[in-house]
Amino acid sequence: MSERSSTRERVIRTAAGLFRAQGYHATGLNQVLSEGNLPKGSLYFHFPGGKEQLAVESVRLAGDELCSALASTLASTPDPAQALERAVGLLGEHLAATDFREGCPVATVALDTAGHSESIRTACAEVYDSWQSLVAGHLGSAGVQDPEEIAMVVIAAIEGALLLARTRRDLTPLNAVGARLRIMLENGRNSR
Repeated sequence: MSERSSTRERVIRTAAGLFRAQGYHATGLNQVLSEGNLPKGSLYFHFPGGKEQLAVESVRLAGDELCSALASTLASTPDPAQALERAVGLLGEHLAATDFREGCPVATVALDTAGHSESIRTACAEVYDSWQSLVAGHLGSAGVQDPEEIAMVVIAAIEGALLLARTRRDLTPLNAVGARLRIMLENGRNSR
């Protein structure tokens, strides 16, 4: 990797972590530079669109990485009920390991900017769509009826549970959602 692309990626990764933990508005560009140990000129050189462009690229990177991790979890666990409960458990482990600072890599930015920046809103929506599509594909291949709708419910439930868990500093909401999703999917299969 060239030094130029290495610096660019370091800016994106640093920003992604800060945006995830504290949101778009609470994250300053000087903080990104300082925490990433980056030269001052690197930000606007790599991101002529400024903070908004950096947020879009950070959301996409973090969203793609979580999508890859989710894909790996789903691929290694063919039963959708077990796979989703396992995925929720892994999200909870990450949340606890970061002392409840890092919930969803998209939600904090989405809540901060959806009404103010169309490009960031679109990037967040695309990430959520990719997660929903992945879950729907897994559900559909397992024979779950209405996989797109169920996947939307799954993503919404997990997002809400992450928010509650982070706010309460307690994994109980995530554990409850993981268990209920499992029951919902098992009952859905058994009622056919």
